[in-house]
Amino acid sequence: MPGRFTARSMSQHRFNLQPACFDTDYLLNPANRAAIEANIQHRKGIGDIQLVQRLSEQLDAGQATLSKGERSALQAQLSAELGKIPNRTHPALLDYGTEPRIVARYNEQAKQTDRKYFQFGDICKRMNLYRMENLGNFTGHRSYYLTDELAELEHALICYAVDSLRERHFRLVTVPDVLPARIIESCGMSVHGERNQVYKLNGRHERDTLCLSGTSEMALAGYLAGRVLPADQLPQKLMAVSRCYRAETSALQEEKGIYRVHQFTKVEMFAVCQPDQSATVLEEFRDIEVALFNQLGLHFLLLDMPACELGAPAYRKYDIEAWMPGRGMYGEISSCSDCTDYQARRLGIRVRTADGRETFAHTVNGTACAIPRMLIATLENFQNADYTVTVPDVLRRYMGGKQLLRRRKVLPELKLAKRLVQEETF
Repeated sequence: MPGRFTARSMSQHRFNLQPACFDTDYLLNPANRAAIEANIQHRKGIGDIQLVQRLSEQLDAGQATLSKGERSALQAQLSAELGKIPNRTHPALLDYGTEPRIVARYNEQAKQTDRKYFQFGDICKRMNLYRMENLGNFTGHRSYYLTDELAELEHALICYAVDSLRERHFRLVTVPDVLPARIIESCGMSVHGERNQVYKLNGRHERDTLCLSGTSEMALAGYLAGRVLPADQLPQKLMAVSRCYRAETSALQEEKGIYRVHQFTKVEMFAVCQPDQSATVLEEFRDIEVALFNQLGLHFLLLDMPACELGAPAYRKYDIEAWMPGRGMYGEISSCSDCTDYQARRLGIRVRTADGRETFAHTVNGTACAIPRMLIATLENFQNADYTVTVPDVLRRYMGGKQLLRRRKVLPELKLAKRLVQEETF
């Protein structure tokens, strides 16, 4: 049938992205080897600059003796190894050791320790607002349902974040959840090996592989792939509301419930800018996040993260950890990163200046609202002794003026249905 989209046609699709353009002037210069090795060790120890430079030397030495196939194989191996080298690190971070620096504390008067505070899961069960138990047979491990007022609170948080970003001139973009593996890799998340966070969908050949997006940052970066942007139109600030998919798991007690799950909704900020703008844009993203959580009334810490906590793309990263009294701990609810030209070199995102010169753009990303952990922080901080939850002032307009979340009565037929599901499951 003409136009019919089949699994076969899907597997034959090819993604024509530009080849990555690594900073070989820096990376292949033997004089920089010691500095690059030190940077790799400061990070997560992934990458082998000695192998990279050795492969480059083999290619140079074999110009006349290597066959076309041998050269192609060596070039592919060199490109793969170049792709593993992490971004450079902001010099200020090298004095931090392995611990983050606390930049500021916010709303310390709101830190709740004066009585027993229940964990998110206990509050929700008491109020009949969500379900995680007995879902393995039909939705899988670490899945969940949010119902009634908890689902309303999710949408209120999304609308609050989106409206706040719109006031700051972010452009709203709806993004795909399914992306080529190459896009995800170019943004700094590995799709190879048994232990990675990416769900793969299909592909007879590695270049055909489609994946579920781990964050809309990847789709937004892919949206700009291969473009040459006029310098006078930068920075461009984009936002997206999307589902995020992570194959990660955790057995840690403090990460139980919806703290670490396989799918969740997130409002993401993304910017593409000129090289001399990314440090300023990172500060802007950091300040936006601080304002969002400050207006909610949460107690949280702003952290400047050490080199060992940076992912491969990041040059510098700030984290925000909110106090979660039910858990008796601080939990990460947001972060923002300056990726300099790491992603732009891999995706071919360039800037053209007024005199016609081109250079690689810089990219910056940040989390405006990651729903599961924001729900945890909100319910645990604003719970009352009578098992009601006070809705933060800034969210009430998105919940029809509602001031309290209350326990919902479960109808007899719903109780019966729940019992039947439990019996069938076991």
